[in-house]
Amino acid sequence: MTEIYHLNQIKQALQQLDPIEAIEQGFIEYSQGKTVVPPVGELLFENPPGEAHIKYGYIKNDDYYVIKIASGFPNNYIMNLSPMNGLMLLFSQKTGELISILLDKGYLTNIRTAAAGAVVAKYLAPKIISKIGIVGTGIQARLQLLYLRGIVDCNEVIVWGRNLENLVQYKKEMEEYGYHITITQDMDLLTQQCNLIITCTSAKSPLIKSGSIRNGTHITALGSDTVEKQELDENILSIADFVVVDSLSQCKSRGEVYQAIKSGVINDDKVENIIELGNLITDTEWKRKLDDITVADLTGVAVQDIQITKAVYIILKDLYAN
Repeated sequence: MTEIYHLNQIKQALQQLDPIEAIEQGFIEYSQGKTVVPPVGELLFENPPGEAHIKYGYIKNDDYYVIKIASGFPNNYIMNLSPMNGLMLLFSQKTGELISILLDKGYLTNIRTAAAGAVVAKYLAPKIISKIGIVGTGIQARLQLLYLRGIVDCNEVIVWGRNLENLVQYKKEMEEYGYHITITQDMDLLTQQCNLIITCTSAKSPLIKSGSIRNGTHITALGSDTVEKQELDENILSIADFVVVDSLSQCKSRGEVYQAIKSGVINDDKVENIIELGNLITDTEWKRKLDDITVADLTGVAVQDIQITKAVYIILKDLYAN
């Protein structure tokens, strides 16, 4: 019989695991060619604006495969609804049987994305961080900062947002976790003072200009997950010493790398030098230099959904065993 779990149960299970380790291993499996991950299925809506993503795949010789449906409708706040929704479907890789439905309402997508940001920071963040810059004030802007705890040693944060009320609320909430939060609507203030920057917005035009980036800065860009979205001036990828992606094939069709290729800012030679995160993790000789500018373009790969779903399901099965 198919087991169905709800969001409160899923959150309970998450308290008993560290998703960062599972997500990191997933990136390694992906870059080593041990996964089957088809292209993203996608629906884009105009009235009201929204999007639905279908990501699916499996790790070879594993027990399960996963199909994830996640949606984002930014105007839902008007109706006091969450902008996120979705579910995870866990199937047997041996029989095709639907083992479990995780009605996570998009929460696991948020968690696996935050965990991916932590994995990137583990390998790419500057050794000494002056201040952390967060671009955006939504759910992911909160989770990214929380998941950096234990990865980087810095409590000084500058947060940029378009809406002053949202900025004030963000400051109030996140300072309860011990962070010292400075809010701003001046992006140059953020880029001049921060050398670890995380962008998590749904912007469709660049928010950060190439001329404003300090030497020695790392940027994790994770908001641009469709062909329409873009958070970084494409020239940033041209001047970067290293560009890292979660999936090279996927980032050629969406995200910051896609925008840079489309505009002609990076050519085939530059693309060939782009590093997949899974390969970077296993490269024991790679080290960033003090003045390196690095960019990680995260578009979200199905292997993350596979790993988070499996990890949560294993705990749920034990918690709610008959």
